[in-house]
Amino acid sequence: MILTGKRKAATLLMSLDAKTANSLVKGLPSEKIKELAIELAQIDASGQNNPKQQSEIAREFWQKLTDTKQSTQFSIKSFLNNMLLNVVGKEKAQQIQQEIKNAVQYQDPFIPIKSADPDELVAALKPEKPQTIAVILSELPLKKSQQVLALFEEEIQTQTICKMTCLSQIKLEVKQLISSTVSKRLKAARLKAAKTQAGSGEKKHDPLRKLAVMLRGLENDLRTRLIDEISKKNKDNADSIKNLMILWEDIPLIADRSLQEIIRSIEAGALAKALYNADENIAQKIHSNISERAKETLEEEKSLMQEPEEKEILDAREEVLTPLREANEQGNLKFIKD
Repeated sequence: MILTGKRKAATLLMSLDAKTANSLVKGLPSEKIKELAIELAQIDASGQNNPKQQSEIAREFWQKLTDTKQSTQFSIKSFLNNMLLNVVGKEKAQQIQQEIKNAVQYQDPFIPIKSADPDELVAALKPEKPQTIAVILSELPLKKSQQVLALFEEEIQTQTICKMTCLSQIKLEVKQLISSTVSKRLKAARLKAAKTQAGSGEKKHDPLRKLAVMLRGLENDLRTRLIDEISKKNKDNADSIKNLMILWEDIPLIADRSLQEIIRSIEAGALAKALYNADENIAQKIHSNISERAKETLEEEKSLMQEPEEKEILDAREEVLTPLREANEQGNLKFIKD
């Protein structure tokens, strides 16, 4: 495939470390930077990242330089945020980031759907007519469209395939409407599943949670000895109790000084995701225990962050909870009350 100039430039940037890439684009007009950023985001969203192609273009570029440098793994999302902030400033970066999101979404309305699991897609598409299912399948990668089709009932499979044989040119507005409807259904299903899972997990572990909270209030030596005794009989229960001593909703109960020392170690991007849609009392507790500079960095991360998936939020919260649990196990975590 012959690459356009923009695609070739974007592919080159992907082969560089962020610092070198920033240096290359720093002198460009903001409009050119935006075009490159859109191209990078399009490559990332469509899954067209080609390491072999990156190597060939990078080799061609390095041959023109007398001073070569070792490149490191490139993160498109991190680079976009870093590049925009460093080159055009916070206010302009926010504007460009939104324009990038809109442009990528406009070029391919089905990007949010392509990342869904086949089971999720089937559930979201069940209320739709075979014509709509045919449109979605025609936009999915080949392997995923095969997996989704195989999960439908035989009658739906037949009707959908028949519709796919005579799909006419579909207007972009219609594609956007279909994508919006299915995306909202996917999001609602994921949220419901997450709440159900959280509820069932809480019910399952309720006795252990009560025990964990009780042990949490004991002196560290006594608590350690008791958990060791539990571990001798059932190590899984002992590990569960250690985790259940500190849950996300416990953060407001942690003494400020203990929280301050640990929050400093959490990367701003992870903290921004962890606080996405967090309860007000938890968000307030964390905000009141970080410096003004950290607050500014956190706000920058939030402003440039795309809406995270439920799993990304939960993973980020685990990043916050892990050092809190470690501190608690060492007897270094203090609480306001239990």
